Amino acid sequence: MRITTLGEARFASPQRCTINDQARVSSQLIRDPDVPSAEERLFEIAGPRDRLFFDPRQTRAGIVTCGGLCPGLNNVIRSVFLELYYGYGVKEVLGFRGGYQGLDPVRGLEPVVLTPTFVHDIHKDGGTALGTSRGPVDISLAVDNLIQRGVNILFTIGGDGTQRGGNALFQEAQRRGHPLAVVGIPKTIDNDVAFVSRTFGYLTAVEEAAKVLHCAHTEAHSVHNGIALVKLMGRHAGFITAGATIASQDVNFTLVPEAAFQLDGEKGLLVALKERILNRAHAVIAVAEGAGQDLLAGDSAERDASGNTKLQDIGPFLRERIESYFKAEGIPVTLRYFDPSYLIRSVPADAEDSIMCDFFARNAVHAAMAGKTGLVIGLLHDIFIHVPIELLVSQKKRLDLNGLAWRAVLAATGQTFDAQGAPM
Repeated sequence: MRITTLGEARFASPQRCTINDQARVSSQLIRDPDVPSAEERLFEIAGPRDRLFFDPRQTRAGIVTCGGLCPGLNNVIRSVFLELYYGYGVKEVLGFRGGYQGLDPVRGLEPVVLTPTFVHDIHKDGGTALGTSRGPVDISLAVDNLIQRGVNILFTIGGDGTQRGGNALFQEAQRRGHPLAVVGIPKTIDNDVAFVSRTFGYLTAVEEAAKVLHCAHTEAHSVHNGIALVKLMGRHAGFITAGATIASQDVNFTLVPEAAFQLDGEKGLLVALKERILNRAHAVIAVAEGAGQDLLAGDSAERDASGNTKLQDIGPFLRERIESYFKAEGIPVTLRYFDPSYLIRSVPADAEDSIMCDFFARNAVHAAMAGKTGLVIGLLHDIFIHVPIELLVSQKKRLDLNGLAWRAVLAATGQTFDAQGAPM
């Protein structure tokens, strides 16, 4: 995977231990002669280089956070600044406020100049100290602004839309001949980024979701025929819902976007839920927000400001269908509905995610200072890598229904599935 560089790296690096720029890691860790091998890719290994493209004394960097909140955003901001400031001696770092709107000199607020005092405690809080927003920015105006402010490096912290925007900024700067390094740090608690084994914030979200599931189980178990329905985040991937199910061990039905399911009929969820209530008098259901979209009527072409397809709300839909079904069956139930979506994404990062944030951030700084651009930091086989933005945004990671995690879900819940992964 070829990474674009801005030119010859002429400045000595202050880093002691550096990575050979020719070192690569393979996308394929396991080779099974009985299984057709997927396309093998060789990725640059991330880390400090022995020569820099930018003279740290004359470098100005910028940071922008975009899209929804995620545990660890402030950790990333802090570690990017600290590596630039102390690791390389870059003294001017701007925090663009309010997402990509902050790059627009007309709509955006004046950026904040980051200092050790500014970032001192921000990692202790959730959210982002720079603010965020959804939606694009006028690329031409944004590049004008970056050039006018003398910004040499821009770190884009966000998901697919953010990284596509970063790619557009990089391409426009290239067209103008302006040496701008754009380095992305992938952000989503859904954990669905290709070439990233685990995104920062994911484990914190799973931990918080598991706490909610425990409370939901308490509610359901404390009344006769209690049903707890918990909707968790996960637009197109069920990693949070699956992870929280395994962590809590309290869930009886787990519904994810990767596995289509039926509501009605002998193999439908409602019949299985009825059997559970009649036998055990309580049940807990965990559903990812993107599950069951085929069951809901709505305009699938409608999109939000970031260009994401707007999902129909599966939670209230399931609640209404479950209550109607048991009423028609003459079985009294008490249903409690939980939607902790914004709670699990706005908390501070736990210790493991804090470490992950730091590593993503520092590797992004190393890449940028070496003059690498148009890339996102990835993580494969516990090794940080450089991934071209175009490749990263071209595909999504999905929960493998034949993989270890989903098998663990089935073992924890006891639910059975047909060939398509639909609950029977």
